[in-house]
Order: sequence, then structure tokens, then C-alpha cells
Amino acid sequence: MINYAASLVAFVTPIMKLGFDATLVRELVEDPHGEREIMGTSLLLNIFSSVVCVAGVTLFSFLVNMGDTVTIIVCFLYSLSLLFLAVEMIQYWFQYKLISKYSSLVMLCAYALVSVYKVFLLVTQKSVLWFAVSNAIDYGLIGITLVVLYMKWGSGFSFSFKRAKSMLSSSKHYILAAAMLVIIQNTDHIMITNMVSKEENGFYSAAITCATAVQFVYLAIIDSFRPLILQNKKENSSEYELNVTRLYSITLYMAMAQCIVFTVFSRLIVTVLYGQGYVNTIPILQILVWYFIFSVMGAVRNVWILAEEKQKYLWIINLSGAIFNIVLNSVLIPYFGACGAAFASFLTQFFANFILGFIIKDIRPNNKLVIKSLNPVFLVREMKKIIGTVIKKKT
Repeated sequence: MINYAASLVAFVTPIMKLGFDATLVRELVEDPHGEREIMGTSLLLNIFSSVVCVAGVTLFSFLVNMGDTVTIIVCFLYSLSLLFLAVEMIQYWFQYKLISKYSSLVMLCAYALVSVYKVFLLVTQKSVLWFAVSNAIDYGLIGITLVVLYMKWGSGFSFSFKRAKSMLSSSKHYILAAAMLVIIQNTDHIMITNMVSKEENGFYSAAITCATAVQFVYLAIIDSFRPLILQNKKENSSEYELNVTRLYSITLYMAMAQCIVFTVFSRLIVTVLYGQGYVNTIPILQILVWYFIFSVMGAVRNVWILAEEKQKYLWIINLSGAIFNIVLNSVLIPYFGACGAAFASFLTQFFANFILGFIIKDIRPNNKLVIKSLNPVFLVREMKKIIGTVIKKKT
């Protein structure tokens, strides 16, 4: 029931965010003196969109599950997290100021507290309704704390209709692109359940959880580089392409190393995390984990697209990926089950985040940076620079 509510919320989250999760840092970099207006406008718009989305999720649940009061209440309680997720957007101000260590610490503490809360609910055997609201508590703790910190260190809030129009015009491409990405991420689950079984989808979900267990590390690295890359582009710095290439090199080689480790030690990882009952997850994980390389590639590419103001191609990329994924799943799942879905996910990420970079003319310069970053000589040279800088600081 919780997963059902989570799926509904996942589908409306891109609409609630209005694409600001991708563009807010750039807005602040482009106009640092408009910080107060940018933050206030984006916050009010996100709160308004979150209220609309909560109402939408609740209404949809009521119409589809008419008579099932518990499910409707669970969906409503879970969707309340959208209200606090809107406030959590303040974290992008911390990224812009290069002090995201504070927002990260807040998120870590909130996660720990809510995890303890969930354990308490399990021990005391509380109803599903208590679990449904836990997500809202998590985002609520984060959102409220970030607002307090921003009010202490930031410039405050103000609203402007002119700014709202400008920001929505800049972020509109990300809304549809994010919606297409949600379809890619959820289609395989639905198709496995309908074509094979719920149990098979359980094995597949476990494999995804294992494969993305350390995803936060990559997101932290990318978030750290984003303000720097956007600033380089604004200043036409010679460091711009070099920093994009550095980011590609660091994240892609890390992803490759992770894939090798997870493939070799997949049995140990699965049995430790899930137990012997999930041994069917092992071959799925050995295939699925390799899609992570191209997923990371796509995340870095999106930073480049934002810097180059080529957002109009995002929905084309993600729509193509969604169609490609559905077709592959339709062909592979009936014959290979969850392993077929895993291979479809790998091919979809490869197609959407690498192959399309050659097909779409305006994105080809980015693929050149990808290829350059894979040169081991470049990686070794950059690592020597980093180590040398660290040694100099220590001495």
C-alpha cells in the first residue's frame, strides 16, 4: 500500500518541482543580486504546485479506490510529503553558496531520526497510516531546518510575477523531461508485475536498491561541481570544458569500479542485505548494475545542457528513452523476466545518454568531452594535480 502511494506521488513530483531543481542554481549564478526574489518566487510557486499535486493524488486515489478508505487515507498522508519537498528546494541555495555540507548534514540527521521512528513503529506494530506519514516527517524536518538556516544566513524572500514568468519559461523543458524519466523508472515494474509476477518484481526492486545504494555519493559530487561549471560558463572561463571533463572522468571511472565490484560480489551483497530467499536477485543485479554508468553520464550531461541552455532537447531525449524502454521491455520480459527488464534498462540508458548524443547535432560537443574523459592518461594527470594541491595545502 505504501509502494502504491509512493508510485502516485512519484508521477506528480516532476510537476510539483516545476523544473526548479535543475535551474535554480543557474538562476542564482546568473543574477546573484536577485537572490531574495529568486528564492521567494520559486518557494511560493513550489508550495502552490505542491498543494495542487496533493489534491490531485488524493482525488485520483478516491476515484480509483472508491470504498477503500484506508488506501485513500494512506495516499493522502503520503502525498503530504510534497508540501515539505517544496520547502526543501532551499537546499539549492546552499549548493550555490558552496556550503551544501550544512544541508547534507540536516538531511542525514533527518533520515536517522525518521529511521528510528520507523523502527519504533515496527516494534510497536503500528498501523500502515503511521508509516504513510513518515515520509512527510522526513521532508518536514529537512524543510523547516533549511528555512531557519536560510533566514539566518540568506537574504530573505520576496515574490515577483515577472520573475515567476521568466523562471517558468526557463524550467518548462525540465518538467516534461522529468515526467518522461518517471515513466522510464516505473514502466518496468508495472510490466514485470503484469507479465510475470509480483515476486519477480520484488527481486527486480531489490536489485535496483542494491545498484543505487551509493547513488548519493555521485549526486553529491555532481552537485558540488554544478555551481562551479555554471560560473565558468558565465565568465567564459577556459576552465569550463576542463571542469566538465573532470566531472565526467571522476564519476564514470568511479561508476565502472562500482559495477565491477557489484558484479563480482553480487552474491555476497544480496545475501547479506536480503538473505537466501532473494538469490534470484543475483543475476538481475549483475546485469542491472551496468546501467548505472550511463545513468551517471546522463546526470553530468544535464549539467552541461543547463550551462549551454539547450534544455529544449531534454524532453526529446527522455521521450525517446521512454519509448525505447517500453518496446524493449515488451520484447524481453516475456522471455527473460526481470533479467530481460534489467538488460532493457541498461540498453535504454546507453541509448538515451550516449547514442542520442551523436544523433542530436547540438549535443555532439558534449559527447566529445565524454570520450576525452575516458582517456586514462587524462584521469591520471588530473589525479596527480589534485594530490599535489592537497600536499601543498598540508605543507
